[in-house]
Amino acid sequence: MENIEDKSQIGYFPGSKFDVVLGFDMETDIGSYTPYYEGVQHGTPLMLSLLSKFDIKATFFWTGHAAENNVDIVKLVIDSGHETGCHGLYHETLGDPLFPLPNNMPVLATEVEGRVKLATDIVKETSGVRPVSFRSPRLWGSTNLVNILEKMGYIADASFPLYFYGEPFYPYHPSSDDWTKPGDMNILEIPNFCDLTMNSRDEYNRDRDQWPLYRTKGADYLIKKADGFIDYVRDRDKHPVLCFYLHPWEFYPMPQGLITFGECSVKPLPFIVKNCGPKALNELEKLLTMLIDRGGRFLTAEALAKEYNI
Repeated sequence: MENIEDKSQIGYFPGSKFDVVLGFDMETDIGSYTPYYEGVQHGTPLMLSLLSKFDIKATFFWTGHAAENNVDIVKLVIDSGHETGCHGLYHETLGDPLFPLPNNMPVLATEVEGRVKLATDIVKETSGVRPVSFRSPRLWGSTNLVNILEKMGYIADASFPLYFYGEPFYPYHPSSDDWTKPGDMNILEIPNFCDLTMNSRDEYNRDRDQWPLYRTKGADYLIKKADGFIDYVRDRDKHPVLCFYLHPWEFYPMPQGLITFGECSVKPLPFIVKNCGPKALNELEKLLTMLIDRGGRFLTAEALAKEYNI
């Protein structure tokens, strides 16, 4: 593709019907609920085996803490030919919080750069690869964070929660003044797709989101959402990109009741841990099969960003 000054117009590759970016967020079990890595240790090999079956390359977004505590799995992912990305330091809130979470205050804006740098250095040291793709924990990004990522040499950010903002619904180069608007930055913002046609019943539009429908509702249910998104984007003369976010703990059975720690117990809502384990893996396999049958092209976040910057 020719170099185009107006980067908001970039985004059509006639060689594919639509593109797919699979992103796996490598973090503690059940996201913020536990300090354990059963999913990373036992779920990741299952994911890698499935991806190998389809010859699909994905992006693995590691928190610094996950990487340094699971070096064997980091090496396994690298040896399998997948991209190594970064997911923050501890799965902390680095950007703008979208909805309230108890006892989870955002990192101060002045502290974000230091934490991202430390996380990047840890991922590089453990993997031998300097990450160039990023995803914010919980998809909570910000203008401050995107500017920091650009400064540090990142070329892709797969943080954008489309369910919340509603647009842009295609990969774009953001504005340095507002990361939710197209601009002239070099980093590529990759929205995580959602159902843009439904009437939301949630004040934060979370019921529009893709996750975790593939395992709670099933692959057949989610593929209908994907089909609708593809049609929505094509009808507006853009090239569809389906960016997914998944987690290794979803492919290993997670506790279904109270999880007890030193001073408290927590109980995730049922949908958070529903069907984690073999059911999730089976439904993901079905989903990948349907995406391939529909003509999807699978790319890492890095590869997609490089195409948009040709």
